[in-house]
Amino acid sequence: MITGLNSDRRGAAVVPVSRGDIETALEAALKRWKPEILDLSHAIHADPELGGHEFRAAKRVCRVLRMAGFSFDAPQPAQPTAFSARFGSGELVVALCVEYDALPAIGHACGHNVNAASAVGAALALAAVADELGLTVKVLGTPAEETTGGKVDLIDEGFFDDVSLAMMVHAAATDVVGGSSLAMCMWDVLFEGRSAHAAAAPSEGVNALDALVVAQTAIALARQQLPAGSIVSLIVTEGGSAVNVIPERARANIEMRAACIENLRLIQDKVRRCLEAGAHASGSTLQVTPTGNDYAELRQDVFLSEAYRAAMTAKGRDVAFSAEPVASTDMGNVSQLVPSIHPMVGYDVRGAAHHTAEFAAFGASAGADKAVLDGSFGLAAAACAAAMDPEQTSRLRRRTEV
Repeated sequence: MITGLNSDRRGAAVVPVSRGDIETALEAALKRWKPEILDLSHAIHADPELGGHEFRAAKRVCRVLRMAGFSFDAPQPAQPTAFSARFGSGELVVALCVEYDALPAIGHACGHNVNAASAVGAALALAAVADELGLTVKVLGTPAEETTGGKVDLIDEGFFDDVSLAMMVHAAATDVVGGSSLAMCMWDVLFEGRSAHAAAAPSEGVNALDALVVAQTAIALARQQLPAGSIVSLIVTEGGSAVNVIPERARANIEMRAACIENLRLIQDKVRRCLEAGAHASGSTLQVTPTGNDYAELRQDVFLSEAYRAAMTAKGRDVAFSAEPVASTDMGNVSQLVPSIHPMVGYDVRGAAHHTAEFAAFGASAGADKAVLDGSFGLAAAACAAAMDPEQTSRLRRRTEV
């Protein structure tokens, strides 16, 4: 159990009198839990699991939370590697989002072990001051950020309904706050026709690969009319089994990105019509299956961003402010619903880019460990700044009172 500021060594009441007292308590909690926080980061890094299969990572996180006195909500999320835990009973509910999925073949090449440990560290620090600041610290295990978007499922199941603000940091090469992300979706596309001998009876076949070729051409031509900044990527995953057989099946994966969810809907409509054109021209049938949830763009809360930046500056970090979109994340969906931050916390990766084995190699380095602890402090301090500001507390509580 974490001891906060409500008692001294003799058990006498102690009332925090300044932000300095609160930050001292945060630092003390992080010092107390430093071995567990860093061991958690290293263990997740050394044992990567793909989205939806992060059983060992979730178990490791829950073990640390239980040690710290967190209780686990009932019911729990439907996803087997998601969870919901909390500490305190205050009206201002702070959610820490814990990501822990890895990438195929290259492990934690997006640094989600750093993300996870930082969120847990922030939760442990906030638990130390929860009673004094009227907080409930809610920790959500959020699987499959790289694939299906577990945070969207948790939104749909109501696990963000009582949340006043949501937070996490993301591993990176530099410190940045305020950035957006691109709205995104992925589709699995299947055309089905009818096979026939390509030489003896080609007219009896319905060429599903023709449908895909027509659709690809239509999509390529449509790009000129898509909203600025649109990205449509397509790969063919199935296109026939033998050259002398009319292909009865053709399959593709399509990924679409846009500056905002509204533009993504426009792209989806245009791409679907291109696919339908291929099916109509060839006589094939068309089946479109979304691969996971659609991701909305990220909106970072201005007050929380500046409070995080101030806390990290006090740690000696140079945190840049940038509104530029960076990749895509299901934290965007959370931020559309709840005031949120998703800053990047930096450490030396020798110029390596995200989603490479080179980036993954630095995930348990001394620099990454410092990023974990600093990120924990930055998130906790930002939440405390909001809790100690009556205007912000009123603003953040208002969304859960509607």
